[in-house]
Amino acid sequence: MPLRPDEVEVFERSRARLEAIAYRLLGSASDAEDAVQDTFLRWQAADREHVETPEAWLTRVLTNLCLNQLTSARARRETYVGTWLPEPVLAGDRMLGPVDSVEQRESVSMAVLTLMERLSPNERAVYVLREAFGYAHGEIAEILGVTEASCQQLYRRAKQHVSADRVRAAVDGAAARRIVAEFLTAANSGEIQRLVRLLTDDATSVGDGGGKIPARTTPVSGALAVAKFLRGLFRPSDVKRSLVGGSPALYAEVVNGGPAVVVVMDGRVVGVMSLEVTPEGVAAIHTQVNPDKLERATRQWPTAEHSEPLLHVW
Repeated sequence: MPLRPDEVEVFERSRARLEAIAYRLLGSASDAEDAVQDTFLRWQAADREHVETPEAWLTRVLTNLCLNQLTSARARRETYVGTWLPEPVLAGDRMLGPVDSVEQRESVSMAVLTLMERLSPNERAVYVLREAFGYAHGEIAEILGVTEASCQQLYRRAKQHVSADRVRAAVDGAAARRIVAEFLTAANSGEIQRLVRLLTDDATSVGDGGGKIPARTTPVSGALAVAKFLRGLFRPSDVKRSLVGGSPALYAEVVNGGPAVVVVMDGRVVGVMSLEVTPEGVAAIHTQVNPDKLERATRQWPTAEHSEPLLHVW
């Protein structure tokens, strides 16, 4: 049965929330868009006269589509070239969804999205729906088809995995840009110890090139090792210039709620370096250079609010 205008409107009112749920569940904006479109097709084919609460129905369908994707994604990622990292999303993108509370901001941070890869699909679903969207355990249990007691147990396990030993520093947009500016100045100075002082002793750096752009396939650990690695990244070379087609501009921006370096070449986002900031310093650096995971950021860049570039490299 064709959708009536009011039924289309019901779905469109839920679209932004569905996108935000799907992105947190999948860690991929492009996959989230596909999941939401599949949900729309299910809504179109459904016996809508018998759907008492469309919002709950749509959430259940979307969540289960994402659970199926997560199960198949685990198999695909076993053959992924290098380290798999989430797709970064620029500040202001509706894909981020609600970021009013600490829990909501944490659930979309690059650090937590990366940690959630360790969870089972059901653990991840419970964590996202409870932590970021405030669903009651009874509602989540109905969505997943489990008991409420099982839902609570899944949530406790997920919370333990994601929250263990993590103390992040809350930063606003202005503070995030100051942090990035200081980081870039140190990384570009050639003074290793200056950069070491900004890092925690156990700092890590990991990159995702997806086999399409050269990126180290194993993490770098320890402040000194990370500082040396970063200095190598910032050191000028003809190879780097030829790889991106020139001298890219580096911006201090907010990505997934945290400070990040956004690398832009001719209006195209070619890299995003997200910094995980703790009271002790920068604890982790997640660098995304896989072009497939930068398409949305590139589309959003022309209309996104962003500062002037801090410097050009290479």
